Amino acid sequence: MDLKNILTYIPEVKKPDEKKLSFGVKFKWTLIVLISFFVLANIPLFGLSGNALARFEYLAIILGTEFGSIISLGVGPIVMASIILQLLTGSRIMDIDTTTEEGKKFFQGIQKLLILFFIVFEAFVYVMMQGLQAASGFTAIVILQLILGGLAIFYMDGLTSKWGFGSGVSLFIGAGVSWRLMTSAFQFVNQQGENCLVNFANVACSGKVFVLIQAIMNRFTIEFMSAFAAILVTILIFVLVVWAQSMKVEIPLSFGRIRGYGIKYPLQFFYTSVIPVILTAALVANLQLFAGMFENAAAPCLSSGVECTGMAKFASYFSFLGSFVEGVPVGGLAFWIGSTNLLDLIIRGGFLPIYLLQGFFHIAFFVFFSTLFAVFWVKTSGMDAKSQAHKVAASGLHITGFRQDERVLESIFERYIMPLTVMGGIAIGLLASVTDLLGALVSGTAILLVIMIMYQFFQNIAKHQAEMNPAMRKVFGG
Repeated sequence: MDLKNILTYIPEVKKPDEKKLSFGVKFKWTLIVLISFFVLANIPLFGLSGNALARFEYLAIILGTEFGSIISLGVGPIVMASIILQLLTGSRIMDIDTTTEEGKKFFQGIQKLLILFFIVFEAFVYVMMQGLQAASGFTAIVILQLILGGLAIFYMDGLTSKWGFGSGVSLFIGAGVSWRLMTSAFQFVNQQGENCLVNFANVACSGKVFVLIQAIMNRFTIEFMSAFAAILVTILIFVLVVWAQSMKVEIPLSFGRIRGYGIKYPLQFFYTSVIPVILTAALVANLQLFAGMFENAAAPCLSSGVECTGMAKFASYFSFLGSFVEGVPVGGLAFWIGSTNLLDLIIRGGFLPIYLLQGFFHIAFFVFFSTLFAVFWVKTSGMDAKSQAHKVAASGLHITGFRQDERVLESIFERYIMPLTVMGGIAIGLLASVTDLLGALVSGTAILLVIMIMYQFFQNIAKHQAEMNPAMRKVFGG
């Protein structure tokens, strides 16, 4: 049987019959998916005896998940499939012509097949590598639950993309980061389970806003500076990213059949938006995740000094990926591509030169891969100059002052799209990595992601403001 025929058997979310869905329909389905996501995130895996992944909170944020829940895989399989396919097509190992309708369908089919593979593969790896430890006799049940949770995320992503606002992957990451951002700022129950609002003067709070107030009351200078720095960095990042999002190049276009009427076609500075940094952060997250699981699997024989056998021996071959102490990478590749809050270390007097060197590698890794993924994304997602020129020409538009020719449009777009792709990839990689090093209420990368995702979400809603009632239109700037 031909591969293309096999791809047609993969179930998918049906596209709406209408060409343009109403605001109410999109809002309804987005809300349903969002509520379902939070419900699934709070359903624990049945038969789970231990959760060795709970300490990797950064990974949980990037993967849009809650480790130990039925959706522990999060968007990991979707993002990993995208990374692999981007690398294969970008390097021409797989030659798929995404400029044609048939090529796009084949590309999307291969992507779905890869996602299904990674759902099953990661479910087995999580359990067999004891990241999520199943109780005796419950291994198959835990794996099955992980697969079902992965499928739920996969189809909720498709439902959001076709019936809601934007991408499900972005929605899940944005929702997860927003929740953690609020708890980081206003959490009043500390790790010991004590409610600091009951005895505010004597019980330490977890939320940075409350920590700041308590530090002022008790005159704890270091705690005040640490909490204030985290809040200030978060605000500065927010302002900087919103400003950078407004930067764009506008190409004047006019209608061939209607004289004197034209529009400006905007090309954003962050041309590929948040996609490159999601893929890069997910790559870091997955590398650290697998490093932690391999270390966990090899630990019994390595710590006892006996010869490793079976799965432990296999895991020991990957010790170069990293070693961890209480979930924090302290060696190997996981450490060098990771980040440390340099600002907080300086405030608390724990700064060491090795952290500066780690910061350099972290920045270099993010800038390189953000740029690489930005270029691959443009070439494979229909955002290249040729595709944009074809779309504009099909709308009856042409460059003001030039003849109506698709080749002219393509040559003009080529002047801007690839430079914007490269500069935007470098800028967003630099911004994400530097904010990681400065520290914030949550990971700097996570803050950057949620701001850009919410900005895109706002723009999608704003496009439908004409369908809103007057009160809602005022809220969204109409």
